[in-house]
Amino acid sequence: MATANRNLSEYDKTTLPNGKDFKVGVVVSEWNDNVTNGLYNGAEAALLDCGVLSENIIRWNVPGSFELIFGAKKMIETYEDLDAVIVIGCVIKGETMHFDFVCEGVTHGIKDLNLISEIPVLFCVLTDNNIEQSIARSGGIHGNKGTEAAIAAIKMIDLNRR
Repeated sequence: MATANRNLSEYDKTTLPNGKDFKVGVVVSEWNDNVTNGLYNGAEAALLDCGVLSENIIRWNVPGSFELIFGAKKMIETYEDLDAVIVIGCVIKGETMHFDFVCEGVTHGIKDLNLISEIPVLFCVLTDNNIEQSIARSGGIHGNKGTEAAIAAIKMIDLNRR
């Protein structure tokens, strides 16, 4: 595995724009909430660390990862002054094809939102083989993908504003 014994969530704040004027929405799946809350915590901490004001971080919960698409769409429609939306979910492979359908649907749905929206929608959906892999990527030995999504959001907001 390429990420073995590596924390991929480290970033250099000095290379990032200050987020004090940024407004970021975060849509979080309640399914596998022990993982998705860890991802949210990583995203929130990174946004705050980069200057985003706590009142400019808006969290909405949805039941599962498939619902992230609609949640993000409604959030964009509700808050016209958003600069980005991060969607956070966790889908763990089981014994049926459900995993494949959910992962593909969510991936295409978020891609479609990026094509039709004026703001970036960041994909922070873990698609792991087991819960151990998800825990390792939501604040465990491989860092926190929520942190990475927040840093990507800051960079994409900056790109969009230029």
